[in-house]
Amino acid sequence: MSDTLTIKTSFVFPPDTNHHGTLFGGKLMGYIDDIASIAATKMARCSVVTASTDSVDFIKPIRVGDVVTLEAMVTWTGTSSMEVFVKVYAENLNTAEKSIAAISFLTFVALDENGRPTVVPEVVPQTEEEHWLNETATVRAEHRKIRKKQSQDMARFLSKS
Repeated sequence: MSDTLTIKTSFVFPPDTNHHGTLFGGKLMGYIDDIASIAATKMARCSVVTASTDSVDFIKPIRVGDVVTLEAMVTWTGTSSMEVFVKVYAENLNTAEKSIAAISFLTFVALDENGRPTVVPEVVPQTEEEHWLNETATVRAEHRKIRKKQSQDMARFLSKS
């Protein structure tokens, strides 16, 4: 798992923020998808696509002038799919105050040269945090399956309207 660890740090500038002076949620989601795709590509060593953004939990506002740091790693692998965990920190460099601002889980699928799903290696947890994330991934995977079926049912219903 640690081989997929990817870290990105950026300043939060006024154009990145809303009228509250905090980072746009959509901007942060773009950062999350970007870093997660890099971690997934490190695991698969081929092209990957985002299958779903499973969750994004905004915990603390990220203010203009803060530094935002994202850490991503693959926490679980299926046959061709991968769960990626992203931890987002906000840090005020003047006060050294640093805290978790958001967490997110995404699912990616590895693709071969023909754009078809391809097998990915099994993830190997090493640290206590990695073991916990890996062991709890099966519950999140079940939730993804239920949510996907509900979305497919909704799409079928809405296409009849």
